Amino acid sequence: MSKNAESNRMDSFERACSEKGYTRIAGIDEAGRGALAGPVVAAAVILPYGCQIDNLKDSKQLTSKQRSSLFDEIYNLAVSVGIGYADNKIIEHINILQATLQAMKAAVKQLTPKPDFLLIDGNKLPEIDIPAEAIPKGDNLSISIAAASVIAKTTRDRLMIEYNQTYPSYGFQRHKGYPTVQHRQAIAKFGVSPIHRKTFKLLAN
Repeated sequence: MSKNAESNRMDSFERACSEKGYTRIAGIDEAGRGALAGPVVAAAVILPYGCQIDNLKDSKQLTSKQRSSLFDEIYNLAVSVGIGYADNKIIEHINILQATLQAMKAAVKQLTPKPDFLLIDGNKLPEIDIPAEAIPKGDNLSISIAAASVIAKTTRDRLMIEYNQTYPSYGFQRHKGYPTVQHRQAIAKFGVSPIHRKTFKLLAN
């Protein structure tokens, strides 16, 4: 696929929204939903209409260095960026799905100006008084969602590296709280930390 064709594919949802009269379209995505520790982080990003960012795609398909570079570029280009968090205690209290939707709502509320349409990765919509569309695998289909994916993932990774200073036994700087073998072995040896999600199957294979 040529670069122009790729760009057209990635902004097709934004163009469709614009054709319906929407002018402030926010992409929303989360990071950390499948982790055993730490928060779930959501990001909301409004990009200028027609904005193109080279090599932007789902954050999971990028290296840490690529994400870091794109993180700065997105912040420099974006009309507005919002970030929302739901920590492990909230996750344990209301479950991971509801915590994710709560973090998304918090991210949207930080946007200035207020968006008039939301493109949200996945198949669930938060309860919010803004027209929205849920897009499964949206981080590979929408430039706005892909931008939110990079912001959410980079923000959360940096937070988990900070947590590694407080809880150095678990190796958070390497796995960022996800269920690797090394992480599960650390839980088995040291028990759970204050940021682990105790309702998750922490020692499951």
